[in-house]
Amino acid sequence: MIITSYQQFKSSFLEKLSFNKIECGYYTLYTNKTRPDLGHLINYSREGYYDLYIADYKIPEDFSLILDNPELLMRFGVVYEGVTQFKIEKNPVYTFTPSSFLVLEKDLNVTTTWKKGQQFQGTEITIHENYFNEILKPNFANIIDFQSLIQNYTYIYLPLDIIEIIGQLQGLDHENSLTSIYLESKILECIAILINEVTKSKENAFTNQIDYGNIHIGTNRIMKLTYSDIQAIKKAHDILQKNYYNPPTIKALSKLVFLNEQKLKAGFSKLYHTSIGEYINNLRMSIAANLLSTTDLSIEEIAHKVGYNYSTNFSKMFKKTYGKTPLKFRKIK
Repeated sequence: MIITSYQQFKSSFLEKLSFNKIECGYYTLYTNKTRPDLGHLINYSREGYYDLYIADYKIPEDFSLILDNPELLMRFGVVYEGVTQFKIEKNPVYTFTPSSFLVLEKDLNVTTTWKKGQQFQGTEITIHENYFNEILKPNFANIIDFQSLIQNYTYIYLPLDIIEIIGQLQGLDHENSLTSIYLESKILECIAILINEVTKSKENAFTNQIDYGNIHIGTNRIMKLTYSDIQAIKKAHDILQKNYYNPPTIKALSKLVFLNEQKLKAGFSKLYHTSIGEYINNLRMSIAANLLSTTDLSIEEIAHKVGYNYSTNFSKMFKKTYGKTPLKFRKIK
């Protein structure tokens, strides 16, 4: 069966998870009471305008869904755990691994596959075309511009400010204190951050993932990035994503992806708008922020989970990243 709408896709996906619907005031909980091991999906929604999903579930059986959807959707968020495979029409099969992401979908024809036993954890915001057309454009017509984004391309990047907002929303949900007006204010803030990112310069963190171009090494050296270079850099990104708690050195990483160290470092910075060191740190801190918001693990336990042997070093880096200590970060959630 080919699914032709977002709502139909949502219903089919929840059916495959064997989840039932439970209304809980501001949000809807989807779970299977007879199979608590399968986890849950939480949905905050302004119907027809936007959805916030907070997910922690396990796939009960192998399944695939075919979506042929004409709707315009903007989806962004962070996947902390889980792997999916999808194939967009006339493109090769692509595997999506844990990462932040942004995608602008329109006339999407895609087959997505999930594997039995896979655990998924993440948070996603989906914004519908009606929200842009009926709410934003009438009031902010001159600043809503995402023309530079390629449709149906998954950008594996989000500004750190948005990742922090996602952490805040997760924390408020964990405390059962997330309200609809606060959620909408944060969705508007995310849109404003994205607009600023894509309009401030033709060469930004999103366009750099498409236009390979040249990279500058040192003061006078220019080196061209080829398609194979980009694939090597993306492989390096995946390696770092999976081993953030104990990442390989630049030298070891360059050998793993068969790319010299200079091109790896400069190419990574161009493609992902951050250095390798900054990327690892931001990834560790975003995962730590999620754990602080959604678990009762101690600061020491979280420090060890993200690769720090000493909690004091972790706390210093966390404060440098978020402007507050882990303890204060947890208290305001």
